Amino acid sequence: MYFKKMTIKTSSGLEFIDITRRIKDAILESKVKNGICVIYVPHTTAAITINENADPSVVRDIQRHLCKLIPQKGEYEHLEGNADAHIKSSVVSVSTTLIISDGELLLGKWQGIFFCEFDGPRTREIYVKIIEG
Repeated sequence: MYFKKMTIKTSSGLEFIDITRRIKDAILESKVKNGICVIYVPHTTAAITINENADPSVVRDIQRHLCKLIPQKGEYEHLEGNADAHIKSSVVSVSTTLIISDGELLLGKWQGIFFCEFDGPRTREIYVKIIEG
C-alpha cells in the first residue's frame, strides 16, 4: 500500500489542471504493478474528473456548460457566495478510482486526469492511495 499527499496551487476561480503525469509518477514511486489507484480531493469546492486531454477545447466546453447549468449567481441559500462551487463539486465528484495493470494506469488513449477548481485561486490537496492486488 502507498499513500501520497500532493499540493496544487490554482490561479483562477474556475480551472482544470491536468494531473495525469503526477499520478503516473506516484504509481512509479509506489512500485505497485497491479492494483488500484484512488484519487481523492478533500475539498467541498473542488473535484477530480477524467476526460480528453488531447484537445483543450473539450475542457473549455465542460467548464462553459457547467457554468450554464450551475451559474455563479443564482437563487442560493448558502451565504458565502460560492454555492455554485459546492454544487459543481458534487456533480463532478471528489474522487475517482483507476486500475493499475503491469505498472501502468489503464486510461483510454485520449483520457487524462484533471483536478477541477471551482472556487479559486487556492492551495489545494490531492490524496493518492495505491493498493496492490
